[in-house]
Amino acid sequence: MSTPFTHTVGGSGAAAGFSFTGRSNLAEVTPAPGDPVLIALHGGTYSSEYFDIPGHSLLDNATRQGIGVIAIDRPNYIGSSPLVSEGSIIADNATVLSDAIGSIFSEYGGDSAGVVLVAHSIGGAIATIIAATEQPWPLLGLATSGCLVRVPAESAEAWSQLPPIPMIDLPVPLKDQLMFGLPETYDDAMPAASYPSNTLVPKAELLDITGAWIERRAETCAVVAVPVHHRSAEFDHLWVVNQGEVDEYAAGFTSAPSIDAQLQLGAGHCIDFHLPSDEFQNSQLAFARQSAKVRA
Repeated sequence: MSTPFTHTVGGSGAAAGFSFTGRSNLAEVTPAPGDPVLIALHGGTYSSEYFDIPGHSLLDNATRQGIGVIAIDRPNYIGSSPLVSEGSIIADNATVLSDAIGSIFSEYGGDSAGVVLVAHSIGGAIATIIAATEQPWPLLGLATSGCLVRVPAESAEAWSQLPPIPMIDLPVPLKDQLMFGLPETYDDAMPAASYPSNTLVPKAELLDITGAWIERRAETCAVVAVPVHHRSAEFDHLWVVNQGEVDEYAAGFTSAPSIDAQLQLGAGHCIDFHLPSDEFQNSQLAFARQSAKVRA
């Protein structure tokens, strides 16, 4: 139900001249007055196709519910413009994408109420920074997964030992081990069905999410002033995950009018690729609609 998406940003902002690829369901769904438009940001090592894997597609679920979604390939991914960062690549992504989302919403948002950010892993950290920054476009809510408070010590050490090259191609067996939970938590088509969304990741992102982002997480979350929806997977191998960690993460959103943060049972890091994917995505879509109602 999705179609390819391309957009070039004009103006003089941080994303001026940047081109973005991705996919959307706007050929099937016309944003209606009072409805949200979802902007979906993928994590590291994945493209926008992460949100459109058959049988696990957020875009398909949203289409059935009449909600518009644009899943963007972030800078340095697939056909989107490269981003050269000399500081925090996550913060620089947020700056560029903030401007790009404004441009995209202006062109494709129609009569909708505004934007709900749906973001996974590194994309979740980027979306949180965007949500913590005052925007000239209407931000209704923030829905994240796959980012939490701290990572196992061995994970940060492993990323620090990656080869000195700008783009990393994680071996598929290693990626499957990191991104998926126990075999009984996903169907027989997985993990192979997810492979079309696999791609290279900037090494800088892997170092940033396990270092500087963790250090600034609390101060960033504290100024997010829109409703927040968050899920952390029970069998996430990239973060330290338990109910206490989820509670600590939720407690950081001291300015948010509401926070729905839960442990997602029966899933690994990529909740969308596991058996609870429909439950998970439908909760995100319900959150998006409720956020639009609250804004109205």
